[in-house]
Formats: sequence, C-alpha cells, structure tokens
Amino acid sequence: MAASLGLKLYNLGNRREAGKGSLRPQRPSGGLAWLHAPSEDQVSPMLALARRLIEEDGIAVVMTCPLELPGRDGMIHQPPPTDTPTETRAFLDHWRPEIVIFSGGELRPALLHEAAERRIPMLLVNGRTPNFLRERDGWYPGLMRSALSRLARIFTVDEAAARQFRKAGAALSAVAVTGRMEDESAALACLEAERAALARLLAARPVWFAAGLPVNEEAAILQAHRTAMQHSHRLLLILMPEDPAQAGPLARRLESDGDWVVAQRMREEEPDAEVEIFVVDSPAEYGLWYRLAPVTYLGGSLSGNGPTRNPMEAAALGSAILHGPRTGRHGPIFDRLGAARATRAVASGRELGEALGDLLAPDRAARLAQSAWAVASEGAEVTERLLAEVRTLMDGGS
Repeated sequence: MAASLGLKLYNLGNRREAGKGSLRPQRPSGGLAWLHAPSEDQVSPMLALARRLIEEDGIAVVMTCPLELPGRDGMIHQPPPTDTPTETRAFLDHWRPEIVIFSGGELRPALLHEAAERRIPMLLVNGRTPNFLRERDGWYPGLMRSALSRLARIFTVDEAAARQFRKAGAALSAVAVTGRMEDESAALACLEAERAALARLLAARPVWFAAGLPVNEEAAILQAHRTAMQHSHRLLLILMPEDPAQAGPLARRLESDGDWVVAQRMREEEPDAEVEIFVVDSPAEYGLWYRLAPVTYLGGSLSGNGPTRNPMEAAALGSAILHGPRTGRHGPIFDRLGAARATRAVASGRELGEALGDLLAPDRAARLAQSAWAVASEGAEVTERLLAEVRTLMDGGS
C-alpha cells in the first residue's frame, strides 16, 4: 500500500533521527513475538503477557520498553527502533516477528506501515488514548486514521478510551472494551518451613513491618511503634532498612539509645515474646515478612522520592498497606489502590501511629488487605482473552 501524504511528511521530519540502530543479539530459532510497552506503567502487564507466551506457547519474546529488565529465559530486552523507514526495516529484518503487540496507545506510523506491508499482524492492548511519539507530535493529514487502520484489533481499558480511539479514526469493528490487563505477579517467594516456624513463634502476637526504611524516617517509625504499643503492649515491629548494610548499626543504636528490646535476624536471633523490634537485613526475605505481618508501612513514602518497594508486593501477599504522601514512581499503582480503598494514607509520623493503632484491629487490616489483593489480582480474565486473540492471529486467523 502506497504511503499517504501524512506519512510522507512524517518520515521527512524524521530523517534527522535516522541511523540510531543498536547492536542486536542473534535471533533465536522458532516463533517470536514483539511486545512494546511505551511507558513504565505499561511494562508490568506486558511482562505478564510475555511470560504466558514464553511458558505456554514456547515462543521467544522481544520486549521494548523504557525500563531496565532483569534477564529471563525466552525474553530479549531491546530498545525500540527509531520510527523511520530505515530503522524499522532493519529491526523487522533482524527479528522477523510473527506478531507485534503494542500497549497504551503510542502509535509509530513508519513502523505500522512497514509491518503492514509485510503482513505482520498487529494489535494494541491496554488501550487508553491514541498518540504519536512525543518528539513527533504534530498534524499530518490523515496519518492518525491511517495508522490506526493498520491494527487488526484495539483492546481498551474502558468505554471512554474506546471512544477516543473511534473518534481518532479506528474502525468500529476493530475496537473492543476488555478492561485492564493483569500485572505481572508481585508475589515474592519465601521458604514455607521458615514461615511456618516463625508464625508458630509469633502465635497471636500483633506484628507490623516497616519495609525499606530510609534513615530519615526512623524517628517517625519508632514514635509510631511506641504510640501503638500503648494500646497493644505485645506489638512487634519487623524493620528492614533501605540499605541492608545498615541493619547491624541500626540495631545497636536502637539498643543503646532507644531503650528497645531488639533482636537481629543476621545474628540468628529470634523475635521472642520480650522482643519489641526485630531488625532484618536480607532483601530476599521480603516475601517472608509480608506474609507474617498483617500491616506493612512502605518506607520512603513520608519523605524523599517515594517508596523504595513496589506496593503490589505487599498487596499480593495480603498485608494491609500504610504509606505517606509521597508515592514517587509508583504513583499510578497507588492511584489504583487508593480508588479501591485498599491502602491507608497518612500525612505525618503522628498520623502514622494513629493509623497503625487502628489497623491493629484484625478486621480492619483484613478489609484493607482484601481490597488490595483484589487490585493485585485483577485483569487475569482480560489477559486470557488477549492471549486467545494473539494465538488466533499468529495461526493466520482474522
């Protein structure tokens, strides 16, 4: 299909950006899907989709996104090609994907045109609003409608998003409202034998967990703990500092300066009945503490740049979440949790103590945790439906 006037103007404006291709590893044999997440909030659901394709369909996945990703079998992390004819051809020549899956709504006209010329099926998932790359934003006659026409399917998070895609020129038959995709599971592992042994030791004792606590929030946490202990004298605080190397010095300060009864995990001590603060230091054990603590405070949310840990970690394991006003890069996740009334937000250290005391009532913590778990697990049916569509398109269906 010949390029439209709008696409020709778009490509002319992109000439100055050509030649930015990167070194690429060898393409694995067999089937391959390309998944593109244009923004941080789209990465987790696309990783969940990638995992299913790798594990259940046995195909490789090339993932392009703005985050650094840990290595995993079957997935190749690459920067997306510059949206020029030359770069998109080079990218598609090398990877030869059997399907391209975009998310969110970012449209790459040069790529869409080139992939359509090769009859590669393309779909857009988790759709919110159609838009061009920021650096190429502008008016190009007919380009938005032409770009949207290349997509075999457009699945949106709600009806308002669907209206935006239809208004922008997408075919009515191509747009469907599915809802939000599931995020990649944030449920961290732990040794069950270890969990069971500690659960027996703690018995019915009230417990809360300060996760990833920065130094400048220590005073607020200790004051909150002291306040809550006035109403629950057997209360135990499990404290994980942001910097694990500071666990030992922190425990010594608490013992010498704060008149606390402290035990240290790194010294193989146990949180016996008289222990008030249990200092832990292994990031590999976050899953253990989320499971044992009915309430978790996310360190870094009262000050600094926001929590040091993803709130979905606690949500997925049934721990009620307390946090301050600073949500940082996890803002979109907190927005979802807040809309579901699945967290308790506080504005200060004083409020933290009051909120903690309130959540020590098991029924209140359980309601919060149940709502958070519902948010963490939503979207599974949506991802299942999208997988079925992907498989149909890869098998040559329409």
